[in-house]
Amino acid sequence: MKVKYYSETHTLYIDLNNAVETDTAEVAPDVAVDLDADGNLVGIEIEHASRWVDLSRLDTQSFPLTGLSLVGSS
Repeated sequence: MKVKYYSETHTLYIDLNNAVETDTAEVAPDVAVDLDADGNLVGIEIEHASRWVDLSRLDTQSFPLTGLSLVGSS
């Protein structure tokens, strides 16, 4: 899973599994979900994210930390 923030458009995108998106559905104002060919959820897009999400804080709880490597580590 990857969380990306695009400051130029104030868009927050949560990429759940790197699958190919084939359809998008708006589920609420400024919120859309991306689906694969089988209708499975592959991503969530939040437009004007700072209106809906506190972008200054990322709080992870019960987050699995296996298989991670530090950026810039050898």
